[in-house]
Amino acid sequence: MTVSTTSNKVSFSANGSTTVFAYNFKIFADADLTVIIRSSTGTETTKTLTTHYTVSGAGSSSGGNVTFTSGNTPANGETVVIQRKLTLTQGTDYVANDPFPAESHEDALDRLTFITQQIQEEVDRSIKASVTNTFASSEFTTSATDRANKVFSFDGSGNLAVTQELGTFRGDWAASTTYAVRDIVKDTSTNNIFIVTEAHTSSGSQPLTTNANSAKYALIVDAAAAATSATAAATSATAAATSATAAATSATASATAQTASETAKTASETAQAAAATSATAAAASATAAASAALAPVSNDSSPELGGDLDVVTHAIVSSSNRNIALTPNGSGVVQIDGSNGISIESGAISIKNSGAQSYVRFYCESSNAHYAQLQAPAHADFSGNQTIVLPATAGTLALTSQLPTSGISSGNVATFGSGVADDDFLRVNGTTIEGRSASELISDIGATTATAAADEATALAIALG
Repeated sequence: MTVSTTSNKVSFSANGSTTVFAYNFKIFADADLTVIIRSSTGTETTKTLTTHYTVSGAGSSSGGNVTFTSGNTPANGETVVIQRKLTLTQGTDYVANDPFPAESHEDALDRLTFITQQIQEEVDRSIKASVTNTFASSEFTTSATDRANKVFSFDGSGNLAVTQELGTFRGDWAASTTYAVRDIVKDTSTNNIFIVTEAHTSSGSQPLTTNANSAKYALIVDAAAAATSATAAATSATAAATSATAAATSATASATAQTASETAKTASETAQAAAATSATAAAASATAAASAALAPVSNDSSPELGGDLDVVTHAIVSSSNRNIALTPNGSGVVQIDGSNGISIESGAISIKNSGAQSYVRFYCESSNAHYAQLQAPAHADFSGNQTIVLPATAGTLALTSQLPTSGISSGNVATFGSGVADDDFLRVNGTTIEGRSASELISDIGATTATAAADEATALAIALG
């Protein structure tokens, strides 16, 4: 056969019930497959043929199935990986002067192709430099002992190295201690955290910033500066509170002086000015203190506004197709006021209620003293959803209760109960208009029905007045 595909591996997401998984490439024997189960945490387990699964379809160019045995069904969340993995051997033996069967020779060529694809699949999963990259050597000669606790890295020329220390947290710094590159130590005099940049045996004393080996350490956590900032923030907060108290006292004294005597007005104004200055300083200090401890709103499960929210040139939007919910507490209502009206530019309006019919009220122009209410029918009255289409021309809609139940009057249109022809007379019968011929009209008014022209003429004359 020809080898028209490079596929030699398939994977599936297990659901806890499926036991049969198909592979779509050729194998020569059941043992040519490797079956691996990967857990949701990344643990990989290679399964055993016959014990955990059986194979069908060996020798078929279209592949076959892997069937897990009872008790070995892959669990939900696991991944099933089926890979063709041939032994790297050549099993075809050509004997001199023997027949040269095409089928066995083609199988040997297919096997070599499959092994090539197998190796290529592993190469594709390897870390390697691109074709245009310069990489002098990927080899290293460092022994296992020398490369223990080291990490793969690149030297100053960009080539592979395995001499870089991994480094560990060594706890509190101490003298006469052997430190390796990338070891992390704590300066107990300042609580600062340092990383060792050059291997050495420590000496001297703390703080490490003034130690004789200070150049061999790099500061990574400045705990001392953080503590100083925290103290300064606390001091600013205290000063702000004190200034605010002084401002309030000054303002009270000023108001009392002004009320007691107009003569003290100048002193009062001076006190007020001083109070305002103190209040400004207090606000500035409070702002600084608050800034030091400012946290994202997302960290507050129930944030509250201290004043009106001004969106300026922005809008309130939601992400990921989420709804925007405005839900007042208790008897509160959602109130939307707009001096130029309220505009909904797209979409439809749905009004729903809990246990009652929904309605809309339209209030009059005078202090909202009256309203007309448009209300949905009760659930029991529905036979299906209803759509009311407004007329396209101007006019006033009338309720059925405003139409008379009998007779013809304004707002009640009569209907034709029988056909009306040209030159007919009309007779009103309740709310129905009927067409009447001349002979019918003579009968309607009780005239003689004789065919004499004189009698008909007299009857019509009477009818027409």
